[in-house]
Amino acid sequence: MLLTLVLTAFPAAAADWPISEGDHVIRDFRFASGETLPEVRIHYTTLGTPHRDGKGRIDNAVMVLHGTGGTGKQFLVPQFADELYGPGQPLDITRYYVILPDNLGHGGSSRPSDGLRMKFPRYDYTDMVEAQRRLLIDGLGVSELQLILGTSMGCMHAFMWGEAHPGFAKRLAPFACQPVAIAGRNRMWRKMIIDAIRADPLWNDGNYTTQPIAGLRTAAALSVIAGGNVVALQANFPTREAADKALDEAFAVRGRGGDANDALYFYDSSRNYDPSAQLERITVPVLWINSADDFINPPELGIAEREVKRMPRARYILLPATTETKGHGTHTWARFWKNDLAQLLATP
Repeated sequence: MLLTLVLTAFPAAAADWPISEGDHVIRDFRFASGETLPEVRIHYTTLGTPHRDGKGRIDNAVMVLHGTGGTGKQFLVPQFADELYGPGQPLDITRYYVILPDNLGHGGSSRPSDGLRMKFPRYDYTDMVEAQRRLLIDGLGVSELQLILGTSMGCMHAFMWGEAHPGFAKRLAPFACQPVAIAGRNRMWRKMIIDAIRADPLWNDGNYTTQPIAGLRTAAALSVIAGGNVVALQANFPTREAADKALDEAFAVRGRGGDANDALYFYDSSRNYDPSAQLERITVPVLWINSADDFINPPELGIAEREVKRMPRARYILLPATTETKGHGTHTWARFWKNDLAQLLATP
């Protein structure tokens, strides 16, 4: 999430994987709010080749869903892709057709910064999941998935998929989230980001001519705190000077190119997320992983241990915190969980 990636030593370069890219345009998309757009564009990246069964259906598709502010291409970074996509690895692209969407409002998909600014429909997670479904069925001809793997926001989408479309994905791997309403500290830091952007005089109700840099910097700083591994941050930046320098460098690297209205929508879209009422509908195998050093999903709340019992085939793992884990961002470092993912994929 935003600058967190830099402060946890997230490599910037992605390997040269054989990818394909495209855009699926959804006509007359109706949002959960009742608003409509004549066209919604969903950008996507794929790896591998679709395989068809005897009835002509694609039977080897996997969808990987990114977190708040991310894009599908974040899953091409070495610590994810190099661990998963190669020969014999869990998501070997000679076996699987891997689909990496840019969610609604993110990356190359339709978003406020395309021109509508704050007049863009106020999308939520329900709209994102529906856009993903339309991409799969209408755009790529995929009517079933072997797996949905989702990180952070994508983790929450995975729970929603399991409830709204039972069995569409044969397996779910939600990493770094909780299947309950976003409240308490989790809601508070998100609202702090929204408020910081809105409070910047340059924001001008979304009609800015220059990005409201003070609001964006505050938003980025809050994301660093929320996403980081406190043990690693202390070890890597043990003095005031080192910590200040790292924060400045991180914003210089990651703060370019962001859009304030897009960011507002990112964080606001979680406002009504709450799949807790229907978790029993999720009957496929589930690998649910959180990290003990995750500020956003603190394990001391005990939510996961309670809710996992409601899904008959769910397995919950809490990764212990070490100087090597990455806080909330551990979800994208596959070496911590790739063996468990391989076990899930072998589960009928």
